[in-house]
Amino acid sequence: MEDGIEKREYNLNGTKNVLIGLVIGSLAGAATMLLFAPQSGMQTRAQIRRKSIQLRDRTTSSVKNALEQARHNADEVTAGVREKAVELKQRGQDKLVEQMERVSEALDAGKKAVKAA
Repeated sequence: MEDGIEKREYNLNGTKNVLIGLVIGSLAGAATMLLFAPQSGMQTRAQIRRKSIQLRDRTTSSVKNALEQARHNADEVTAGVREKAVELKQRGQDKLVEQMERVSEALDAGKKAVKAA
């Protein structure tokens, strides 16, 4: 169970790192573009607007993917917990039946001993 938690934490950390890298890389690219752009201010602003929209779309997509992955992982954990609960319930019922049979056998043996005495 701890392995599953560690994997989810690793996946979430990996996703977080990808998003941070994406944002930092985009900002660095935008800054470089501004510094070396041989164009007018109006063209630069339009280009910044387009790049900002692209960055927003990529970030939104990445966040949606991360959320989808987190939901999937949560569903897997929930299913695993449910399976274990069913298994433990069945084992408990089996043990209860086993103990009830032992008690019944002991009771029958006691009755026989009382009758024989």
